[in-house]
Amino acid sequence: MSGKEVPFSFEDFNSFINSLYSVALQREYLSHRSNRLIEMVFGHIDDLEGSQEGATRLQALRAANCLKVLGKGVIRVVHRVEEARESCKLDLSNCQLMQVPDAVYYMLRNTPLIECNLAFNVISKIPPKLPAKFSFIKKLNLSHNRLSALPDEIRELTQLEMVDISSNSFLSLPACLFATPKLAEIRAQKNFITDVDADAVSSSPKLEQLNLKENPLSRSTEESLSKISQINIVLTKRELEEWEDLTV
Repeated sequence: MSGKEVPFSFEDFNSFINSLYSVALQREYLSHRSNRLIEMVFGHIDDLEGSQEGATRLQALRAANCLKVLGKGVIRVVHRVEEARESCKLDLSNCQLMQVPDAVYYMLRNTPLIECNLAFNVISKIPPKLPAKFSFIKKLNLSHNRLSALPDEIRELTQLEMVDISSNSFLSLPACLFATPKLAEIRAQKNFITDVDADAVSSSPKLEQLNLKENPLSRSTEESLSKISQINIVLTKRELEEWEDLTV
């Protein structure tokens, strides 16, 4: 920890707990290994569950196992938040997060973040709170999550220059991205995007790079995007369907 101590209440801890991916918990105390440990220490599980005292002891052990797993996750996130207070760059990648813990917003309330990395988690929704609280972000990495949409409030990130939404579940490019005044690069490869509003792309004020590789873009979309010359648009060449191939 740095010289500045982070206030950390029970509510903060609970916020982190609720944000961590629950499968890690289930693996810990529902696994065969955990059950064997319980039997070695306390006796057979059925015998324990047959008495109130045994059930209480079993519940306490399982709770301890849960806290051990979750505690490691909480410590990892807290350390990274502490680092962000110094660098103004928040890296919560690979933290098994289902969402950004509310405590993170509070702990960084006086930190003007310029980068936010949430890659390689299991996040399915970005709340409007994120752009509202971290309004100075220049780089936002949301890749390798479970996202299919972004909040319209993303347009309020007036300093945003790069956004990475690759390897998610987007069916279209979020319209809010084209309204951000300084956005120069969008990485959207490896999604499920079929159609793109070419007019919105071409009218984006500062956009220079758009990566749409490995998306199932329609033929009409590819043709529309090919007419845009002022932006470097990267596509995966679409294979012709049989009915489109005149050589067959």
